[in-house]
This record gives sequence, structure tokens and C-alpha cells, in this order.
Amino acid sequence: MNSTRIVSIEQLRALLPKTAPEALGVEIVSVDSEYIVLRMPMSNRARQPLGLLHGGISMVLAETAASLHACWDVDLSRFVVPVGIEINGSHLRSASEGHILAKGKLIRRSSKLTVHNVEITHEESDRLLCLARVTNFYKVLEGA
Repeated sequence: MNSTRIVSIEQLRALLPKTAPEALGVEIVSVDSEYIVLRMPMSNRARQPLGLLHGGISMVLAETAASLHACWDVDLSRFVVPVGIEINGSHLRSASEGHILAKGKLIRRSSKLTVHNVEITHEESDRLLCLARVTNFYKVLEGA
């Protein structure tokens, strides 16, 4: 089987079609071995009933950033994939327009787990909206 070690932003972008992040308009802005940055336009899809950014969408952004980054330098052809096993977030401020950024930073990576801190910010004002921590487990897919 050909190696599918994820080592480029293009390879990560190829994982987004037909996913929740794609439906929200999430794009990968930058990535390296320590960080990932995602960007999402604020739209009706991301609002709660009072017109503000839905807290659940912040969690989707946090888990997407951490899970995508957990793929970095991993050979997915070996049937090992990162799956989120824990997430927590503190919602600090709200937003109703503009663009939302998710900035994920790798805290710890082992052969079984990754832990990321993710800051969700409003791009135009640079205001911190949410702080999240996400843990991913490297799961071996059945049949592998």
C-alpha cells in the first residue's frame, strides 16, 4: 500500500470534503509540526437563535483543528486514525459577524494520544472567544 503520510497543507485540505467543517466553510490557513490555523466565515449556519456564534460550533472548530493536526506526519495508510476522546472549552466572548479563527497548538504527542490547546478568536477584532483543550486517541481501524 502506498504511504499516505500527511506532510502538506494540501493533503490535510483533501480530508475536508463531505464533512461538517466543509459545510461551515472552514478552511485550513496554515499548518506545521506544532500549530494549525483554521478560518471560518461567520454565517447563519454557525449562529445560535440569538444571532451569536453557537458554542457548539466553537467546539466543532476546536476538535477539527486538533484532529486534523493530529494527522500531521501520520501515515494514514497504516489504518491508524486520530479520534477525539475528550474536549472541554470555556466560552469567553461572543461574535456575530466577520471571521472566526481556530489556532491549535500541540501540547503533547505520544504513540497513542495527542493533546492540543485551541484558541478560538474573532479575526477582525483579535478578541479571544473560547479556549479549548482536545485529546485525540490514535485508533487502529478494524480490519487493518
